[in-house]
Amino acid sequence: MSDNSNVQTLKRCYDEWHETRGGSVDAWLDIVADDFNLRSMAEGRPGAEFTAPRETKEQLAEYLSGLTGGWNMEYYRVDRYIEDGDMVVALGSTAWTNKATGKRVDTLKADFWTFKDGKATSFLEFYDSCALLEASA
Repeated sequence: MSDNSNVQTLKRCYDEWHETRGGSVDAWLDIVADDFNLRSMAEGRPGAEFTAPRETKEQLAEYLSGLTGGWNMEYYRVDRYIEDGDMVVALGSTAWTNKATGKRVDTLKADFWTFKDGKATSFLEFYDSCALLEASA
């Protein structure tokens, strides 16, 4: 039986992420391994280049910089955490406004995290990528 330490780590980060409206980038960087892998639904398509696949902690910082540089967070809510061994799924919703277009995206969100030795090694996010791309145009 797990002690839920990975869930507790994510709860702390997501709460801070919401409270700071995306200003707590360092909290995410603190919990990931150096060889961290990130995948996002838009996969770097035009208008959402920051969502390109990433393979290191440094590249995660680039992703977060692109996200917070181009978008203002309205809210980020996690309603449920599901843990299975070293994997944690965070289910909720989020809203962001594109700084250049003023268009808002309000979407359901599913984040899949994998941990090893207390550090996050991968992150896969599902959201309404069509809405994201439309808000970018």
